[in-house]
Amino acid sequence: MHLVERQLRCVARALRHSKILLLDEATAAIDTETDRLIQDTIHESFSSCTTLIIAHRLNTVMSCNRIMVLDQGQMLEFDTPAALLADVNSRFQAMFEAFDGKLIKGCE
Repeated sequence: MHLVERQLRCVARALRHSKILLLDEATAAIDTETDRLIQDTIHESFSSCTTLIIAHRLNTVMSCNRIMVLDQGQMLEFDTPAALLADVNSRFQAMFEAFDGKLIKGCE
């Protein structure tokens, strides 16, 4: 088991009775592979919690149930990743296309 994953499991045990988990740019300063491991661990360990993730990396939010796109504090979009990607007028879809669609697996 990866060191970061072990640390996250310890945090998960400590927070196991929490109903809401808020992560504000929690993985912004790490590489994408470690980010993926952390996101997988969060989804597994906090599956019974409502999890709010604030992130700038698109791949960090691709496995979320819903994505809210904000611009200068105003909500532009709120839907599933699949619905936002399917909408050719979506700001999220435009951001995704700007990266040539080169994100993590599971973006369908």
